[in-house]
Amino acid sequence: MSKIISISREFGSGGREIGFRLAQKLGIPFYDKELITLASEDSNISAEVFHANDEVIANKERPLRTYETIDPFSPTYEIPVSDQLFVIQTKIIKQLAQNGPCVIIGRCSDVIIEDSFKVFICASLKKRLERLMALEEDPSVDVKQMETHIRTIDKKRKEYYQFYTGNEWGKPKNYDICLNSGNLGIEECVEIIANLVTKGDSLL
Repeated sequence: MSKIISISREFGSGGREIGFRLAQKLGIPFYDKELITLASEDSNISAEVFHANDEVIANKERPLRTYETIDPFSPTYEIPVSDQLFVIQTKIIKQLAQNGPCVIIGRCSDVIIEDSFKVFICASLKKRLERLMALEEDPSVDVKQMETHIRTIDKKRKEYYQFYTGNEWGKPKNYDICLNSGNLGIEECVEIIANLVTKGDSLL
């Protein structure tokens, strides 16, 4: 198995858990929030600052800026932290891909690594609510609040992905496989992905 596995996910669908279990099953590295730690170490910018800007767009109205378009010596332009994080994470994701197979959660990794095995995990709102309410430790959080939170996170992820890639988040044609974890279950999703990537590239 030589593929980088990139997992995009709806909030509450269990995409992170699927990715983590998949990496364990395949015996390969797993990266999610770990990318922020690596970005912090690479840039000497506080990890707390990066966490606050993770998958966030500083200004939706501005054009995307990358290291190719930014003048680091310009006294008139301060690079938004969200842009810095995206560019640094892009560099790190490419470096990780050179080291061999791994599982990467979100952060536009499916576009950054063009030949990755692209997975999208979804589930009905009802199933996601059930899952997140079961995991919620704060008894004051009710179903309505959780539903609002789900919609907010999904909107943020969609806007971030589409801003930095120009692709449509969650559209089936942009992925190698889309799985409904609410119907299939976490473990079945892990098995399906593992079977596909270990059988080679015949479906890609």
